[in-house]
Amino acid sequence: MTRVGISALTLIPGTVGGSETAYRALLREYHRHPELAVRVYLPTIAPAAAEGHTHNVVRSYPASTSTAGRLYAMGSALALGGRIRRELRLDELDVLHFPFSTMIPRVSSVPTVTSILDLQHEYMPEFFSKAELAYRKLIYGRSARDSDLVIAISEHARQTLIERLRVPEERVRVIHLGANLDVFTPSDDARGEFLLYPANRWLHKNHERLFAAFALLRTARPDLRLVLTGSGHEGRPVPPGVEVRGRVPTEELIHLYRTAAALVYPSLFEGFGIPLVEAMATGCPIAAANTSSLPEIAGDAAVLFDPTSVEAIAAGIEELLTDPAPYVSRGLERARLFTWARSADAHAAVYRELGGA
Repeated sequence: MTRVGISALTLIPGTVGGSETAYRALLREYHRHPELAVRVYLPTIAPAAAEGHTHNVVRSYPASTSTAGRLYAMGSALALGGRIRRELRLDELDVLHFPFSTMIPRVSSVPTVTSILDLQHEYMPEFFSKAELAYRKLIYGRSARDSDLVIAISEHARQTLIERLRVPEERVRVIHLGANLDVFTPSDDARGEFLLYPANRWLHKNHERLFAAFALLRTARPDLRLVLTGSGHEGRPVPPGVEVRGRVPTEELIHLYRTAAALVYPSLFEGFGIPLVEAMATGCPIAAANTSSLPEIAGDAAVLFDPTSVEAIAAGIEELLTDPAPYVSRGLERARLFTWARSADAHAAVYRELGGA
């Protein structure tokens, strides 16, 4: 039996997108691993996020939902980590996993592994405030260097860890994220005349260029619509033909995948890109950016385009809409490479490796 601690202290429910999806999915899958005794350490703002595992709410960690509050909490954890470490009862663990990119608090008395999910600041520092950029550069680098092993969620992320953060390659493991292929399934529903983009309204998600490309497409396809899901759209203007759904339940998202003419994914940077796998699994054809990890995940199951060019985005979507069938069949096949069960098995192997050491 390997006693595994999961530090979810930096979790902010409903705001971190794919990171939270992965965290919760993996916890659910760990119930299939009787060789793991899992204990989850939760912040006071997410006391019910253990997915059925044994857990402790760590009250000495000053969790907050605001950006300023988060930075203060993480700084406090680094400066005053002793009290938090006592709450974690580290002597009862064989390995401690930090799934949200930061080793909070710092630990040296038990083997540690940190999942580095997002190194966007290494490529696009302009999208971060000075305070957040300084914090990321310090803490992400320190977390990666201090961990016994580091999990990268794509080969692209692995190369960044090695080249930018100087992590020795023998300490990096690539474990892809996934989708629940029992839930995200194809159907016989008729596909409508709309594009789907499930993404929070963050700068790197590139909504403005997508809007401009969508306007070009509508000159020849006036009935085409664009449906947006995710947070951050509230109160912000959108062009004609664009519909904002906001955060939607899983059932509604699956229906959108099954009935959209295509998933369009013009993001400038992704550590992995879970929506691509979800779309492939439901038979939704994909047009996506040719940047960061997206070509690695999509393979030959998507039309790829330059996301910095409005004309290239429009051309890529038009190419896909003209002949989507080959991408549907390739996507259904490729989706089987990315399951949460497979990801959890690989995580469990890392825990056993460190726990045995």
